[in-house]
Amino acid sequence: MTDTVQSGFALDEADRKTFQEQGFLTFKVLEEEEMVSAWRTERLALMDRSNAIYTEEWAVSGNTNISNYDRHMDNDFLADLVTDARIADRVASVLGPDVLCWRTEFFPKYPGDEGTDWHQADTFANASGKPQIVWPEDSGFGGTLTVWTAFTEATVDNGCLQFIPGSFTTMNYDETKVMEYRPETINRNRKRGVRRGFFGYDYRELQIDPDFVPDESQSVPIVLRPGEAVMFWSTLMHASYPHTGKSDEMRLGFAGRYVPTSVHVYPDTDVVEEYGGKVSLDRYGAVVVSGENRYDHNRIATHTATGHPFARH
Repeated sequence: MTDTVQSGFALDEADRKTFQEQGFLTFKVLEEEEMVSAWRTERLALMDRSNAIYTEEWAVSGNTNISNYDRHMDNDFLADLVTDARIADRVASVLGPDVLCWRTEFFPKYPGDEGTDWHQADTFANASGKPQIVWPEDSGFGGTLTVWTAFTEATVDNGCLQFIPGSFTTMNYDETKVMEYRPETINRNRKRGVRRGFFGYDYRELQIDPDFVPDESQSVPIVLRPGEAVMFWSTLMHASYPHTGKSDEMRLGFAGRYVPTSVHVYPDTDVVEEYGGKVSLDRYGAVVVSGENRYDHNRIATHTATGHPFARH
């Protein structure tokens, strides 16, 4: 934690204490009416993938999960969201003054969809075997700070997140192992009576202790209204409930992932390989959302006037 950030949206002492103890914190980014109205417009705009940075490679792979990545690079609303002071200032309160947003993802959950496996992420090497973020060797901590913003209502019935508070300081998974991608298992596995999976992967394959069972009695649901967000360490034990189908509406969250500028992002690779697909990083760049970048080890994108929000330079 750092005390260097001073702004209207920086964490106050009470919020710092909560985050230090639990590993997560909820807050409001947009008013509910503002988010509902914006999403009504933006969901149509996002159907146009002509400026999406992974369009061609995604089409070849036929994969729908990677296609959800980094749409802030071509959509103004999402670009404004990941750099919004209501998010950036809070993130900088934890990570320090110089911060990158290195990836964004949409997380839709449709009626009948399974819940997400309990898991933790440190280097994000779990799917490809290659670390996607690497902290400096002298760092006492890894992982990423994720801000998951609700674009729609998130409830237990439609698949909201659930966390085990305080579980972010010890890794129960070994990301040097590699999970096998089995798309045929999606929506077909029951774990302790609950339909759970991870986009065709099984996080149990990464457990350090094969007999480890998350203590779900300690878990808490993260119920959010549209426009509300939760900030959490990726090393926090987290999962999501299945969508029961009691509502025919999709649950949708948008996750921004943040690290200090000192962290190496996608080191020693020109592609991202996950979920049975592969995309090129030729047009990718991390975005500085707070402070400045004093390093030359990352691809950096900046604002542009060429018809989409960011371009790599």
